[in-house]
This record gives sequence, C-alpha cells and structure tokens, in this order.
Amino acid sequence: MSETKPLGPQEIIEKKKKYMIPCVYHFYKNPPQIVRGQGMYLYDSQGKKYLDFYSGVSVNALGHCHPEITDAICKQVKTLQHTTTIYLTEPIVNLAEQMAHVLPGEICKTFFCCSGSEANEGAALLATLYTGRNEFLALQNSLHGRTKLGMSLTGLSFWRTDPNPVGSITHVPAPTCYNCHFGQTYGQCQFQCIQEVENAIQTSTSGKPAAMFVEPIQGNGGIQVPPAEYYSKLRQVLDKYKMLLIADEVQTGFGRTGKMFAMENWNVIPDIITGGKALGGGTPIGYFSTTEKIAQSYTHPGASTFGGNPVTAVAALAFLKILKRDCLAERTDKIGQQLMNYLKSFLGKYPFIADIRGKGLMIGIELKATEKMDATVLTDTILEKMKDSGFLLGKTGPGRNVLTFMPPLIVAESDIYEIVDALEKIFRNI
Repeated sequence: MSETKPLGPQEIIEKKKKYMIPCVYHFYKNPPQIVRGQGMYLYDSQGKKYLDFYSGVSVNALGHCHPEITDAICKQVKTLQHTTTIYLTEPIVNLAEQMAHVLPGEICKTFFCCSGSEANEGAALLATLYTGRNEFLALQNSLHGRTKLGMSLTGLSFWRTDPNPVGSITHVPAPTCYNCHFGQTYGQCQFQCIQEVENAIQTSTSGKPAAMFVEPIQGNGGIQVPPAEYYSKLRQVLDKYKMLLIADEVQTGFGRTGKMFAMENWNVIPDIITGGKALGGGTPIGYFSTTEKIAQSYTHPGASTFGGNPVTAVAALAFLKILKRDCLAERTDKIGQQLMNYLKSFLGKYPFIADIRGKGLMIGIELKATEKMDATVLTDTILEKMKDSGFLLGKTGPGRNVLTFMPPLIVAESDIYEIVDALEKIFRNI
C-alpha cells in the first residue's frame, strides 16, 4: 500500500486560513511541512532534513521519536489507552513516585494534567486554598500560559492577548542585568528589583498576596538569567509576608539548565513547582508538585480528564529513566558551556550582537538593529536563512529579537560545531 502524498506547505497554509482560528501562527515566510522526526533531526515533505536546535520549544529533550519512549507508548496504546482517574491504574502512581524521587527538598506530592497552562492554573488554585488569599505577584516579561488566568499572570505583551485580564495580579520588574530596569550594574547595584517586590506588596496589594510566580530563567522573555543572589533575596521577602514561591519550570525543568530543576542552580526550593513539556517525551503533559503540608489543603474532589493517563505516564516514566541513567542533566551543564563558549566568540566581532546569555542548553543571542534593518527583522532574516541551510532555531524576547537555542539534551559536539559554523557564515554576510 503506497503512502499518502503530503499536502505540501501551501495547501496546509490555505487549510489553516480556511478552518483554523487565526491566532495559530507559524514561523518563516517560506515554511516547510514537517513530516518526520528522528533523534536530532526533523524532515520535511521534500525529504530535506533539519538539525533541530529548538526541540519543539524544549519538549523533545531526548530528541525526536526516542526508541525507548516510542516502544513504551506503543505497548501501552495496545493495552490500555484511557480510563481517567476515577478508576485505579498503575502508571500514574508509579510516575508520581518517580517524581517524588527527583523533586527538590520536601516536595513530594504531584497532580498531573495536560499542559503547562493547566499546571499553572492548578498551582494558583492550590496556593489560594492553602493561604486563604487570592492575590498574586508575577514578573514582567514572563509567560505562564494561554488560559484566562495564565495570560493575566503573563507579563509579556506579545502573548498577553486578553484585553480584560483577571484582577488581583501585580507585575514587578524582572531581574534583567543586561538593560537593567533601573540603569544599574550588577556588582554595584542595591538589588532594586528585590526592593520593588516589597514595594509592590505594600502599595499595590492588600499586603497579603497568596504567592509569586517566577520562571527561574525567563524563556519567552528572552532567556533572562537572574543574578546569583536574586532568588535567595526574593525568598526572604516572600517569607516575610508569608507568601508562597511558585516556580514555573515548564521550559527549564528536567535537565535543561544543567540541573534537574533550574531553581536548584541557586539552592532555593520553591513551595510549588509547575511543569510539563519535556516530561511527556513528546506526549501532552503538565503537573504541579508541592509539599505534604501544602498538598493537604486540596482535598475537595478534583480531576484532569486526561491528566496522568496511562500512555502519557509510561512515556514520562521512560523519559525519567533515560534522563537519570544517561546522566543527561550533568552532561547538559558541560556541553551547554561548550555551546556558550563558541557563541560568545561572536561578541565584539559582529556589531548587531547585543548580548549572549543563558545556562545549560537554554541560550539566547540578543540582536540589535543595523543600518539596514531593525532587530526584529534581522532576527527573522537570520532564522529564515538558517532554516534554508537546514537548521532550526527559535526566537524570543519582548521585541522578538533573541535567537534562541534549546536543542535536545542528546546534542553532540559535532552538532554544535555544525550549527555554529552555519550561523557564522550567515553573520558574515549581514
């Protein structure tokens, strides 16, 4: 039996226009139709292969179609696909047990759902139940989801499309040492970004918010890495007002930054961790996890129809097994530093590069305008040329002007050499 011929990019675009809500956008002026993935590579309808350095926005942490994960999924699909949580199944509790083994500190209880957005909704509910309060703080330039509350917590205008956000949410300046909000320099500043958190609590809230949401490293905000002392100082302020710290690890979790969870880079343990993406091994997943004490405040019946379903649970169990067995978090710290060192060699060499920052395999190159084009157009131009050369990168930042590298954690040194060389060839011609 012959395979069905792919529609092709243009017909897919026409069908999107005709049948899909227009908010569903895509990269590139001339986008390919992706039909297959294997390891570090994606393949289009014309048979062209692309070295994937974006991982489906940090989802495919073990590459595409990892054979062990794929085998686990196929076996489970043929056995039991779905029952929901009103019936007892084994994979969901085994996954919760394995999560308890890798979560930091006393965090040991998990609720499974289907996306990071749903996880953040659940975390907000849990914080409200535990504290009896209903106000939240979040950082400017953050992204916490596409739901009503998630968009309201989001501090990034590109993704905050809801014209009437939920109230009782206060945004405070993010700790961005490059282009500091206060015109200060790290090492000489007085951490005014921390002072602004306390100012906001005192002047813009009742004085008793439930919690503060943070992305340990802001992803869509432009790969913003906070100064080393930020989270320990933030924790002191939140503890003073009996507020919870909620770490949104949707993009940063499970080895992406060289630690199992990014907050561990600063030895700060949040009260609630949310996540998803990489854990599902390519299947839809979300979760929020907390301590025994906080978990006991959520006893009223709750459910997520597909959360922790058998297929996703076995995929996640296989993912965690491989991640730990192959020591990929530790490996990410080393190979991520190699990628960073190569990219930093571009600083001062090309005048349109403003900054290079990141941690592990989560790195961004912030671009600035040239005489011929602004930074956003420059970013899109480079992305298009890289795609044409067989390389896929991302773009982030409030101005959509940060080239973003989040390759699978299995990336090889040879892959790094290849993409850096391709990038420099394009830089030379700008």
